[in-house]
Amino acid sequence: MTDNNSLTTDDLPAKIEALLFVAAEPLSVSFLAELTGEKQTDITAAIESLRFQYTNRGIRLQEFNHKYQLTTAPWFADLVEKMLGLEASAKLSRAALECLAVVSYRQPVTRPGIDAIRGVNSDGVIKSLLGKGLIEEIGRAETPGRPILYGITDLFLQHFGFEMLSALPPFDVAIEEEADKNTILKD
Repeated sequence: MTDNNSLTTDDLPAKIEALLFVAAEPLSVSFLAELTGEKQTDITAAIESLRFQYTNRGIRLQEFNHKYQLTTAPWFADLVEKMLGLEASAKLSRAALECLAVVSYRQPVTRPGIDAIRGVNSDGVIKSLLGKGLIEEIGRAETPGRPILYGITDLFLQHFGFEMLSALPPFDVAIEEEADKNTILKD
């Protein structure tokens, strides 16, 4: 039987795609270089080639903390959940979304830092988000009491459909300040 496919075992993007497809966890450039025997710069170029190929497709190449994985495009989540017989994803509360916004834009951030921005105690929300795997403990602050520092996870990016942290919409302090002024004027 003749294979008319022009793909060869020397095709680096195809090698990386195959490895990412079977990987249970995101893979780093250094690990991919080790597996393939290729230079890290070549791996990075191949990843960018794959990223371009996955534009407007059902699969995405997601990056988080310099590690890569293949994920389903977020706009097909309902369809995939239906096929797999999964219940629709639980909605997050307003408090959870507020907390996630603070962590995603301010990370690393402590619980008191989150509380100060939100204006309420965030213990329960943080515990819930940790349990869902959307945030994680990423260290301790070098301040008295050494409070825990929180950051977002790759599951957060996957859940909200971002390929990488830099894909978050820009945080505009001027908009926030204007909203605060309007709230004060209405009171």
